[in-house]
Amino acid sequence: MKPLFKTYAAYGVGCALVWALVLALVADTASRAKRNQIVLVFLGWALGWLSATIARAVYPVPKHSTMAPPM
Repeated sequence: MKPLFKTYAAYGVGCALVWALVLALVADTASRAKRNQIVLVFLGWALGWLSATIARAVYPVPKHSTMAPPM
């Protein structure tokens, strides 16, 4: 796997594609009540994703240390 695909952005794009597919299938086949449930789940996921993205911007991943671990 190329390093380009092992990024947070690539994971985000993959999640967006899967959600687009799920929402399209649900919109086409599910009842109104089930659609509302799935949309609420999606909105919850989107809020969590936004929160995690903000957290990654404010608290970036620590850099790898070149020092030896303490004994």
